[in-house]
Amino acid sequence: MKVFFMGTDEYAAEHLRFLLENDVEISLVISQPDRPKGRGKKLLPTPVKLVAQEFDVEIIQPQKLTIDISERLKEYDLGIVVSYGKIIPQHVLDAPKLGLYNVHPSLLPRWRGAAPIQRALEAGDQKTGVTIFKVIKELDAGPIALQQQVNIGYYETYGDLSKRLIELGNEMLLELLKLAESGNIELKPQPSEGVTYAKKIGKDELKIDFFEPAERVKDKIRAFDPKPGVYAFLGDKRVKLFGAIEVLKDSLTPGNVFKIDKEGAIIGCGEGAVKVAFVQFPGKKLIRFIEAANGRLVKEGDKLK
Repeated sequence: MKVFFMGTDEYAAEHLRFLLENDVEISLVISQPDRPKGRGKKLLPTPVKLVAQEFDVEIIQPQKLTIDISERLKEYDLGIVVSYGKIIPQHVLDAPKLGLYNVHPSLLPRWRGAAPIQRALEAGDQKTGVTIFKVIKELDAGPIALQQQVNIGYYETYGDLSKRLIELGNEMLLELLKLAESGNIELKPQPSEGVTYAKKIGKDELKIDFFEPAERVKDKIRAFDPKPGVYAFLGDKRVKLFGAIEVLKDSLTPGNVFKIDKEGAIIGCGEGAVKVAFVQFPGKKLIRFIEAANGRLVKEGDKLK
């Protein structure tokens, strides 16, 4: 089979690398254009581009997916899409013989959209999974080819869950390609009930509100751990918090740092308290709360707002 790959970010790059390392013949990669990043606004290649170059696979990075591109894609049997980051026009969807298939880290139709892993954790979901579906014009609404479920750990972070879902998605992609080669892909419509949308992460929603219940605070911390990280203010310093390791029933003043030990800091919430292992001060590396206390950066009785 002749296969092409569309993707842009690190999540997509992990899937592309796996396929190429497992001798899947991908002769074309399509990624978004390189973007300026960092303080110097230096133009940096996309993670997918780096993988394609490493394996000497042709890559194109169009500003727009034109008719000329779709004409070329008619030579292909199947396209794989992972975190491409742009709406794919109908003429591209119609180009490959078997269509385009998207690897999405959720149990569709729950959490369609840009940030399904983070939103599942933030909502306190106990299960998620990976869905491979045929791409149609409507966002993440295409018929399902494969779907597998996993349980979410009570304190599992975005970083840890992402790794598990990448590994699962990789294996499911191999299964999809075997089905495609034998002509045995069976598509099932997504249920009309249970549709939710995982909107893009906004910077303004990363601030922790300690007047919320501890369960909610715990879920928010782990949903954005290790990146981009939630924050609160300690005096005039904006600090990031990572590693929500325990939810307690203690009734404490919201935001109050009640106790600091080698495991972390117990911080009061609107209902109960949460124990947080790590803190990051502006311009500094991530450290344990006990290290911050020993360095007189924080002390018991301080308040996070």
